[in-house]
Amino acid sequence: MSISDDTGALDYHRARETAAASASSDAGAASSPLPPLRIVLAVAVALGLAAAIHLVGVHGEPATQLQLSLILGAAFGFVLQRSRFCFFCIWRDWLDRRDPRGLLGILTALAVGIAGYTLVFGAWLPDPSGTRLPPTAHIGPVSVALVLAGLAFGAGMAISGSCISAHLYRLGEGSPTSPFALIGAVGGFILGFLSWNYLYLSTIAGSPVLWLPRQLGYGGSLLASLAILAALAWLLLRAGRTPSASPAATQEPLAAVFTRRWPAWIGGLFVGLIGVAAYLRLSPLGVTAEIGSRSRQLAVGLDWLPSRLEGLDSFRGCATVIRDALLTPNGLFIAGMIIAAFATALAAGEFKPARPTRGQALRGLIGGVLLGWGTVIGLGCTVGTLLSGISAGAVSGWVFAAALLAGTTATLRLGRRIGWLA
Repeated sequence: MSISDDTGALDYHRARETAAASASSDAGAASSPLPPLRIVLAVAVALGLAAAIHLVGVHGEPATQLQLSLILGAAFGFVLQRSRFCFFCIWRDWLDRRDPRGLLGILTALAVGIAGYTLVFGAWLPDPSGTRLPPTAHIGPVSVALVLAGLAFGAGMAISGSCISAHLYRLGEGSPTSPFALIGAVGGFILGFLSWNYLYLSTIAGSPVLWLPRQLGYGGSLLASLAILAALAWLLLRAGRTPSASPAATQEPLAAVFTRRWPAWIGGLFVGLIGVAAYLRLSPLGVTAEIGSRSRQLAVGLDWLPSRLEGLDSFRGCATVIRDALLTPNGLFIAGMIIAAFATALAAGEFKPARPTRGQALRGLIGGVLLGWGTVIGLGCTVGTLLSGISAGAVSGWVFAAALLAGTTATLRLGRRIGWLA
């Protein structure tokens, strides 16, 4: 049996695009005075989410932090689902069709994030030249282990069909692969904890923590980062082949927001703004802290981990400390993502649950293990280490991104050559 004996991620996303087009056509046709059932259900889910936000604000502790986490998570899931902000899908579009639109959306998110973080840094840490780093910003060490983490995470994306953040919002779309990928990620987290001490003592402990504003100042770092993004955008536009825009099925504002696919740059704009808001009011954007913490709690309870994980809790990134509280900020952020993605997928006619095949389950589990291991060793994923890291001026974010793309490309090409991947 090959890993690609099912329809695969490519066919899954094509089916989603077909569903979105069909939903748009349905939205423009006044065939019934009553709204479709999917719209009624989507509204019901949205109202339930609003009620949960209210209850968390009234009964949670700390109420404001938990409530805002749920709100920002819902906004993040809504934007990811509407704009198809999936790092693997975006990179695959470039490899297969030289379509630059998704990558330009990522560059937009980074540009907004870099500008926003620079404003926040200037208020919180006026002089970046000292030994201090901005509070909680995802600025990690640059090491061989970071490269290995990026390669593993990229391979996990290629095999499972998404990064962790995309698997979370695809849960709301009924993806048959995502549940297995997230289960596999728990195993990958535990393997990451088991291998942490060796990698920390051999490579990570003595590696430099490189922060661009410390070397270039805030103005120099901002200009250099934006210049890199502009150069990448120019290369993408020059080498890419942007498909011609299809005629809009409807011009209704509600349909444009809830049923038609958003342009990638709009998704990137909102992702960047949500990232800046999260850092300003809560903590840097990330989606793996809760999964990692619960995985660590499970492994400790089963007595699988060493008594001490050297230096892990001292690094900046998606923290995996064990928490006793039932409700945590990152846990509610993830819950908001999934619920909002479910509601928007319903409204757009893109909630398409399917029975998983053996190939989908196997691909999800194997890819998920690699995603989880790469997240622990890289101190985050495409959201925490890449988006939040690069926005913060961390060189570690750029290194992780380069290794991730290399791992994805190599795995995808090898998997296709031997018939494992579609």
